[in-house]
Amino acid sequence: MKSRRSNVLRLAVPNKGRIAGPVLDLVEKGGLHIETGGERRLVAKTCDPHVEILYARPIDIPEYVANGAADLGITGHDMVLERGSVVEEVLDLGMGRATLVLAVPDDAAIAEPGQLDGANIATEFPRITRQYFREKGIDVTVVEVSGACEATPYLGIADAIVDLSSSGQTLKTNRLRVIDEILETSTMLIVNARAHAQHTEKVEELRLALESVISARGQCYLMMNVHRDALQEVREVLPGLSGPTVMEVASSEHLVAVHAVVNETRIYRLISMLKRAGARDILVVPIERMIR
Repeated sequence: MKSRRSNVLRLAVPNKGRIAGPVLDLVEKGGLHIETGGERRLVAKTCDPHVEILYARPIDIPEYVANGAADLGITGHDMVLERGSVVEEVLDLGMGRATLVLAVPDDAAIAEPGQLDGANIATEFPRITRQYFREKGIDVTVVEVSGACEATPYLGIADAIVDLSSSGQTLKTNRLRVIDEILETSTMLIVNARAHAQHTEKVEELRLALESVISARGQCYLMMNVHRDALQEVREVLPGLSGPTVMEVASSEHLVAVHAVVNETRIYRLISMLKRAGARDILVVPIERMIR
């Protein structure tokens, strides 16, 4: 693997999978632009000379961070637990949310985990699965599979499965029902403890950059002009993170400028309410980053 200078932090990101695209988009929006040079490499530079990107399998990222091959990484909480890697989880990125569940065929006469004593359990998470059944004192045989876990009960490979579920639709489609929820997971920013101690300021800078993008999700910036006589009515209509900001306007019409951050789901009705309250020259601007 490519060597690096001691003052360069390496961030491991997923090289494939459903969160790979959203993670790279998050990194880019955070201002850490990746220099690809027109080709995909194992290690890539960024616009920050002190940060580089390592592309890796999500399941490998926790161990890369734990052993220092990378200083930080972005992967699922479930991956961290499955690898048993000693890392610090410093930010929940709020994507890839799912629940690791224990599920059985719809027609199976099984209502609780204790009825699976002696059963075969198919999963892509053997470590977590063994620990789960061990803690419950249930003796099972764990069958490790990679993909298509839902099909194993109907192929005669397993009596039940342990798998991730986000909406539950895939389980329903495969005629499976959940009898227990093992853990909840989402995508995390993780860091090597030594790197965190040695590069505290840089790690915090990167964490804050990503957090600012997450905080801005679903938020819009509203700007408008309001006659002073209508200001109180507009204030009552307008929500905001900490109330609207009111500023003087160089105008002979006794206007003030009112700015506020609002959730984009409220924009549709809010615009007409503000117009009726006396607001004019209303602008709605998307927010890319927001630091609370």
